[in-house]
Amino acid sequence: MTAPIRENLSGLDLRAEIDRLRKERNAVILAHYYQKPEIQDLADFVGDSLELSRKAADTDADVIAFCGVKFMAETAKILSPEKIVILPDMDAGCSLEDSCPPEQFKRFREKHPDHIALTYINCSAAVKALSDIIVTSSSAEMIISQIPEDQKIIFGPDRHLGGYLNSKFGREMLLWPGVCIVHEAFSETELLKLKAQHPGAPVAAHPECPPHIVDHADYVGSTSGILQFAKTFPSDTLIVATEPHIIHQMELAIPEKTFIGAPGADGNCNCNICPYMALNTMEKLYIALRDLQPRIEMDEELRLAARKSLDRMLEMASGTVGKGDLGRA
Repeated sequence: MTAPIRENLSGLDLRAEIDRLRKERNAVILAHYYQKPEIQDLADFVGDSLELSRKAADTDADVIAFCGVKFMAETAKILSPEKIVILPDMDAGCSLEDSCPPEQFKRFREKHPDHIALTYINCSAAVKALSDIIVTSSSAEMIISQIPEDQKIIFGPDRHLGGYLNSKFGREMLLWPGVCIVHEAFSETELLKLKAQHPGAPVAAHPECPPHIVDHADYVGSTSGILQFAKTFPSDTLIVATEPHIIHQMELAIPEKTFIGAPGADGNCNCNICPYMALNTMEKLYIALRDLQPRIEMDEELRLAARKSLDRMLEMASGTVGKGDLGRA
């Protein structure tokens, strides 16, 4: 476990200090849409995980500070091996990654040698190295449409995303049984109550949501796709079924509209806030930039193996990845 911060930073202007260190370290700061607004507002780029890594790779930065979760920072290291990649809190993991240990995934693949492995990017570098093609929620449909119908597929680790794709394409992909604890927390009963309170308000849902939420959605898509939908839907209110910190970007982009986060189990809980993303704080970002720790390190053989499955995705669906991500000047 990462040791808690014990330093007294109360006298520091953290925003000013982070800006100073960003320049001194020649660092680029990345923030996923699910980060707290104060972190989103200081980032050089805000967006979905893979597109953030690609944008950082295109910069001349020496350091990448990734305010997200560990698999995202690993992806940044896979694409930018020459750069130092830091993560404010190394305990910022992912329930989907945790659900798919590499050794278990390897054994599963060995039991199904006639299947290719289409693997959602929310997994460890080791699982990426065991996969044939990585997909994102924005690229998965284009990639599946290019795979012959008679080719058997393992899809992991998100069974809800895999099930949604099976239903949409009439496939029978073999699904790994992982779920995202955030998207699993949404309540159908509470969502229906909310829809009744706001008649005519469309629902936008991430495909990591279970079917009983997706079935009520007017739009299903990636986080960046939901943001684009928010900019174009005609009514003045949108119900959002994904991690609610994306609403900050919606309110910045379309302040005249109203955005309501879909409720959790009892209508009041904060269970739809990602506890892993919440581990990153301004204090931890400051210390990470100051000390260049915690740092993502990766064996070169593993990195190259993981890179193959990412490159395969980019070959098949480069134009779909991260569509709608926001850049900061």
